[in-house]
Amino acid sequence: MNRQTTFFRHPCKALCQLGLLATLCLLNQLAVSASFTRPEQLIDATRAFLEREVTDYLQSSQIKARHEIELNRLDPRLRLAACDQALTTRLESPAQPVGRTTVRVSCEGTSPWSVFVPAQVHLFREVIVARRPLARESIVELADVALAERDVGLLTQGYLTSFDQVLGSKITRSALPDQVLPPTYLSAAEIVRKGEQVVISAKNSTINVRMPGEALSNGALGSQIRVKNQRSGRTIKARVTGPGQVEVAM
Repeated sequence: MNRQTTFFRHPCKALCQLGLLATLCLLNQLAVSASFTRPEQLIDATRAFLEREVTDYLQSSQIKARHEIELNRLDPRLRLAACDQALTTRLESPAQPVGRTTVRVSCEGTSPWSVFVPAQVHLFREVIVARRPLARESIVELADVALAERDVGLLTQGYLTSFDQVLGSKITRSALPDQVLPPTYLSAAEIVRKGEQVVISAKNSTINVRMPGEALSNGALGSQIRVKNQRSGRTIKARVTGPGQVEVAM
């Protein structure tokens, strides 16, 4: 009862005591916080580092793309000694800041430490996709494909970014509408067929000889095929230079 009476008799004094206690607790928390590197500091350092890395990568590669950086949440109980130097950062994996990445954040001060921060860099580019169902062995035409934005960090099979890379190519696997067409889904279309009549050119800086021939195998532009010289009856190897055209070196 005496304690209660004293408390109410001196309310200002009691409030001051409570305020002093709260201040001491806050100061203690700040002191404890200052003695550690907070997870938020690691996140901020990682984000700033990746922003610089992605910007440099896009500029050096002359790639037009937009990006988003996603950082995994760190354990709030993480306790690392406060660093008396600026934190250092470096890309641990992969070699380029695209897709799943790991950044090594380090303190090189009097109490050194390192921690690995996982992140995901989403890099959005316009890539070639199928506009409609594409059957295997079909030849790609302009009406078959379109450009659509995709996160290329997720395209593990690769991707193509211009119509010139696909038009006239042969589909090696069937594709569904809106499906990304990776390089493995395409091959050079054969412009010379087995049994076709071709013109064999043999030339150097001074001589250009042309003779009739027969293709003994299919061939795409630039490929080497076997050809029968119809004049001599000999079988030779020649490079496909165009529809119905092959060339041999002299």
